Amino acid sequence: MEVTPHAVSRLRARRSARSTTSFMARGGPRGERCAGCRLRPSHCLCALRPTQVTQAGVCLLLADTEPLKPSNTGWLVADVVADTFAFSWARTEVDPDLLTLLADPQWQPFIVFPGEYVAAERVLHSVEPAGPELDGVALKRPLFVLLDATWSEARKMFRKSPYLDQFPVLSLHPERVSRYRLRRSTRDDHFCTAEVAAMCLELSGDLQAAQTLEAYLDLFTHHYLQAKQQLPPNIDSPACQRWRALSTHLPAS
Repeated sequence: MEVTPHAVSRLRARRSARSTTSFMARGGPRGERCAGCRLRPSHCLCALRPTQVTQAGVCLLLADTEPLKPSNTGWLVADVVADTFAFSWARTEVDPDLLTLLADPQWQPFIVFPGEYVAAERVLHSVEPAGPELDGVALKRPLFVLLDATWSEARKMFRKSPYLDQFPVLSLHPERVSRYRLRRSTRDDHFCTAEVAAMCLELSGDLQAAQTLEAYLDLFTHHYLQAKQQLPPNIDSPACQRWRALSTHLPAS
């Protein structure tokens, strides 16, 4: 099934076009992949892509090779959140379209990063739920800026992006551990990009989109791991059961 390319898939195409060698994903399923969901055609999820309109938006800054990784979950954020923007990060240059987006008066950017790395006066732990207006005054829509990278890469990106210094930092303190299973982490308090985006959407009041993204991540993970093990998707798995229960209440994409 063909789906309309979103911001991350377009970024992946541009990054692939300037590669001199093919990117070899480690530890994932081998062979042909669907261009729309990056899974084996036998495990394709394109027909279930649950794009939703939200009050909040998501801006992904991706480390150089991140768009090429089949396990990248920023792709899933773009599948779900209609207003997802994606840019490659580079230390020596900034995409002018990124600066235009950050200056757009309809958006209030929040840099999502641990508050321990910045001055306390810049840190927030919550945001006002998204809405069209307050006391008759139009509200800026939250724009969550996520650094989509490994933890070491993300710290470097945060330090070396002075154009982000003018914006508040949203520091999350979830009372849960990550359920992400496609890459290893030595710390339970490190979350994948889709998990972080879901937390942000919940804070902004986009509850249905948050729940959808969490369930979609679980579904993608199940299909990815089943393909890796050369097994068909298990329709009775908890991830598939949760998706079926949720999808009956989703608006048409």
